[in-house]
Amino acid sequence: MRRPQFYLLVITTFLSFLSISLAASPTSFCKCTCFGNSTIVALDAVKPSKAPSPDLRPRASRKTCNDCNRSFCLNYSFCNGEKEENVQTTCFQRDSAKDQAVVFVFIGATVGLLGWAGIRPWIERVRERR
Repeated sequence: MRRPQFYLLVITTFLSFLSISLAASPTSFCKCTCFGNSTIVALDAVKPSKAPSPDLRPRASRKTCNDCNRSFCLNYSFCNGEKEENVQTTCFQRDSAKDQAVVFVFIGATVGLLGWAGIRPWIERVRERR
């Protein structure tokens, strides 16, 4: 009789963690190569040395990989004086909350299964005594 309640609790917990991990967005980075030196810039963290034009201000607060281009890198001090055709850019994502959630769920499931495998013989002995 208690098993359906336990399964319902497990499914509800899993779905709540799943919805949180799917709603999280990964951190995007832009790799700018100027003068032979590469610099990695978090797209949401550091502000460029030049202020964005008035037409771009609403969009400038939230950046995506589409914003990782040559003009984006030229707005920073480490690319001042470089020609636009000599600038190389690459956008990538890492450390997303979704990836972390998958790892934590895997570790939790593994620890749970190993714990159950270790405790199971003692539980069976207690059940046999009754």
